[in-house]
Amino acid sequence: MVVTRKAGVSHPRLPLPEGPDDLVAFQQWLAEAIPMVGSLGITHMAREGDSLTWRLALAPSLNDKGTGFGGALTAQTTLLGWCWATLWLRERGLARDVVVAESSQRFHAPVTGDYRLICTPQDPQGPDALAVKLRERGKGRITLDQTLYCGDTLCLSAAGSYAVLPEA
Repeated sequence: MVVTRKAGVSHPRLPLPEGPDDLVAFQQWLAEAIPMVGSLGITHMAREGDSLTWRLALAPSLNDKGTGFGGALTAQTTLLGWCWATLWLRERGLARDVVVAESSQRFHAPVTGDYRLICTPQDPQGPDALAVKLRERGKGRITLDQTLYCGDTLCLSAAGSYAVLPEA
């Protein structure tokens, strides 16, 4: 189903889960909330410990050289971090807004086939520090690292600072 979104109109939040988040339902909601998601080529989403991994098809992100288009890959790393933070909050029963505050990328090698993107906290204590900030100040930030691999080749490393906004 194609949902037409209007600028300036928030998409309804996905209800908080009562148990572990259903990543298939989350991905479906994500594709409605952020229309470009349906065109990214995400074939699989998985969480393990503090990491969130996407598997993606290269075809939707091809450039004129037949490799991954840097702009598309950058957008994907930013969105993966946003998803990590959103899912982390949902796991704790918090329905809060997340925004990217800063991001950077470094391209190491061309993306020549289907690939995987992995997102993890830059600091292993980052999630605990974020939880403390949310309790004490009602808002906080976490820095997340994203890495893109094509097979065993590291093609892109990125980092983003994600802000959890105070409750409205």
